[in-house]
Amino acid sequence: MSALTASTSLAEITRAVPGSERTLESFGLDYCCGGARSLTDACKALDLDPSTVLEAVQAIHAQPTPEWASMTPGALVDHIEATHHAYLHAELPRLSALAEKVTGVHGAHHPELVEIQQTYEAIRADLEPHLAKEERVLFPMIRELDHATTAPQFHCGSLQNPISMMMREHDMVGDLLATLHRLTAGYQTPADGCASYQALFDGLAHLEADTHRHVHKENNVLFPAVVTLEAELDARTR
Repeated sequence: MSALTASTSLAEITRAVPGSERTLESFGLDYCCGGARSLTDACKALDLDPSTVLEAVQAIHAQPTPEWASMTPGALVDHIEATHHAYLHAELPRLSALAEKVTGVHGAHHPELVEIQQTYEAIRADLEPHLAKEERVLFPMIRELDHATTAPQFHCGSLQNPISMMMREHDMVGDLLATLHRLTAGYQTPADGCASYQALFDGLAHLEADTHRHVHKENNVLFPAVVTLEAELDARTR
């Protein structure tokens, strides 16, 4: 912890202190798609004091390291599929139906719901093919790499190629989630909102939080480990 300063990137903080994601999220700091920014730059955009954030990170440093943080790449993709992909496969259709219902009932008095629904559907349209590409292409190759003793020959060449594509798609979803957060005023249900309205906004808030954790595990933990492992196997093959 002593090495962490205001110039440390958000991604480096999450790697150094597993479990700090929720703390950064509580300050509104994007540690996944915006993880390359220093704490100073990220805090400046939100008018936060970096020392306050560092103190909060320090407070959770003694907590147990989450199990996924020390998994091999193959085990980590299994965890991501069972945890985050399974959640999205179940939740995305439910939120679509809920958004349609709430917009139909409350859209006349809350016209912003139309844009909220459109933004959510854009997120779903990006996420579903993204999950399919990971499950059918990238993750099987990562499992193969994880069990290999020499560098496998993949049709895409280096795994850095599909990883770069996945990271670009993560950035796109991150931008849409930021728009959704703004349109919903941080998922604050209006005073005249019904139980379904509240359920929709609660679901969207959870979607944002879970996707941030999902992307963090891939961008900041899984993908660097895969790149390192591939390089080691390439060197061993030569």
